Amino acid sequence: MFDLSSVDLLDAFTRELELCKVREDEHVVVLSEPGSRGDYVAAAFGAAKSLGAHVIAATVPGGSPAPMPSTHTGAGPGLTSVLDDTAAQDLLKSADLVVDLTREGFIHAPVQQEILRAGTRIIFVCDAPDVLIRNLPKESDKALVHRETELLAKSSVMHVTSEAGTELTVQLAGSKPEFQVGFADDPGRWDHWPSTMVLCWPEISDGQLVLAEGDILLPFKEYVREPVTLQIAAGRIEKVSGGAEARLLETFFEDADDQWARSLSHMGWGLMRTADWFATAMYGKGDLMGMDARAFAGNFLWSTGPHPVLGRESYAHLDIAMRGCTVDVDGTRVVSAGVLADR
Repeated sequence: MFDLSSVDLLDAFTRELELCKVREDEHVVVLSEPGSRGDYVAAAFGAAKSLGAHVIAATVPGGSPAPMPSTHTGAGPGLTSVLDDTAAQDLLKSADLVVDLTREGFIHAPVQQEILRAGTRIIFVCDAPDVLIRNLPKESDKALVHRETELLAKSSVMHVTSEAGTELTVQLAGSKPEFQVGFADDPGRWDHWPSTMVLCWPEISDGQLVLAEGDILLPFKEYVREPVTLQIAAGRIEKVSGGAEARLLETFFEDADDQWARSLSHMGWGLMRTADWFATAMYGKGDLMGMDARAFAGNFLWSTGPHPVLGRESYAHLDIAMRGCTVDVDGTRVVSAGVLADR
């Protein structure tokens, strides 16, 4: 029996690599670990080859140095076999594009920044096949994320409210606005397929966040069942109250034994109109990173733990996606009750 599963993915991976501006005679490294999807490796390899690139498929041993599963959390440091191996790092630095098919990626690992400084582009891919295809980005998405990033860059205050009771004031000075657009087309660029969002790294925020029923806790990939209130002062969670999920979060903060676990990290809003809020409920937890929730158009996404602008290294990283919020940036409404504002 032939395994033809990669055939259905070849077109999508080819379109993705075209968005990443893979050109003839560029060098592409397809990075995987033993637990990576073989059909993704084959599709990425075939797509790069069809575009005329020099392509290498590199498989490194699995295993994370952090005490957590290195599987689709968005919180881990990556693989020890790359973090501790300069030969592997040199291979990635020598590539024009790395297609990262590992199960966790190196999102929060300093070594990824070293690779990007060498000019390498990295596109991270790990969600389920139909999630990738449904959320395949468009070239025009880049103008959208640039517009929102520029708004954040020139603004002073972000204000987030909701009918559930959220009332948060965020100081934007020095918050280094960024974006994800789903493809990596500029030298030294990391991105994530699928994703379309804008975010920033503020230091100071005050007020309260109220999680409503149906909001999504990542990396747990669980929906909130009872409201949770988090009191925020100077960018730190001072108190958590509510039902079962409140206790879950409080236990996570305690067990993390991390000085930054209660500190807020990045925050912003989703722009991916093809995202499905219910994808988290429809797949196994090992099949998704959860980008439908993170990038859902009109969500408010905030996180805890690492903060590169402030030099905080931490793996106590939560991403919490909220629906129904209203987001104003220096008086410009970007999200109204969970719906992207018509601008």
